[in-house]
Amino acid sequence: MAKKEDTRVRRKASIRKKVSGTTERPRLSVFRSSKHIYAQVIDDVTHNTIAAVSTLDEKLVPELAGSKKSDRAKKVGAAIAERLKSKGIDKVVFDRNGYIYHGRIKALADAAREAGLKF
Repeated sequence: MAKKEDTRVRRKASIRKKVSGTTERPRLSVFRSSKHIYAQVIDDVTHNTIAAVSTLDEKLVPELAGSKKSDRAKKVGAAIAERLKSKGIDKVVFDRNGYIYHGRIKALADAAREAGLKF
């Protein structure tokens, strides 16, 4: 019987066959652990990470204290959008990394869209 993580990794491989970031439209990849959420924007052509934000980010930690995990994901989504806007990027390809588009993943994506990212 397959474990939950094994099925996620299989879904992730299937998604990554189709989703690739370019210089014009980098890939917004999301990782979710039990306590934290991480978002990074990657240019797959040059293999560079353009920007990264997580709930462990020094600037966000004071704002996140005592909030729910979905609210933390919203703040991370807004923060990654701000960082990309400052670098002149407004279009990305969303990589949900095998996770179901629900809950914290959806909250992060919606917050990034509200902050001006297009995907």
